[in-house]
Amino acid sequence: MAIIPLKAWYLEHYEPIRQIIQRPHDLRLNRNSLLKSGLRADFLDDSQEVQNSLWFSRYLEGERIEFYIEGSGGYVIANIDLISQEVYFTKQEMAAIHSPTIFFSYQREYEAAWDALVPALSDVVDSLNEKSRYPLSLELSPRPADEPMRFSSSQLRNIRKSLLFIADCTAVACLPGDKTEQLLFNSNVCVEIGYALETKDPGQILLVQMERPDLKGKLPFDLPVPQQLKFKTSSELTQLEPLMETLLQRFNLFL
Repeated sequence: MAIIPLKAWYLEHYEPIRQIIQRPHDLRLNRNSLLKSGLRADFLDDSQEVQNSLWFSRYLEGERIEFYIEGSGGYVIANIDLISQEVYFTKQEMAAIHSPTIFFSYQREYEAAWDALVPALSDVVDSLNEKSRYPLSLELSPRPADEPMRFSSSQLRNIRKSLLFIADCTAVACLPGDKTEQLLFNSNVCVEIGYALETKDPGQILLVQMERPDLKGKLPFDLPVPQQLKFKTSSELTQLEPLMETLLQRFNLFL
């Protein structure tokens, strides 16, 4: 059987996939079998070279070792045998598939929230970029003027691939209820939150809400997102940067 070498890159921390494949690979493999949830392969590098590698020493210390394998995607090492030169991988979604973006789903009905959040988010992204391995960018959800919103596949993909999804849950109206009034979000924000809840890890979602003294009531539903920030004035948004940095720590972005 012919050997078809596959390149594999060790994913020590978050890198966009396009940059990963530009650097030298860390391991060469010959695939033996490919399953839906795993992969078995022989490594073609010298055993001593593998044994001396940084990723192998971390594997022996019990760390989770993730690789991007050419043409197959992301995998975590389940077991490796230096004598037989066999390695077993378990399929794993890679952080590398995400774009280095912060996606902001906003509303404009209550301008005070917009005026507070957009400058604050821009400042936070600039501050985080001073210590980030890769430049982060703030992406605002498209909002066509005076036209029905059409959710394109590219827009939904941008939500799915963002490192962090932030939504402005400031109430824009209220409806009478049996016992208390019900507060309403912007309808586009509601749809985008729903898609983010379906496609993203809860740890990648942050909901922010400006309290409105002119609207009293409760939301008609509870959102299963632990990261929620409420504020009354822009001065209270100093909490935004440490919260965003904590949520992004999972990607090992910061130096």
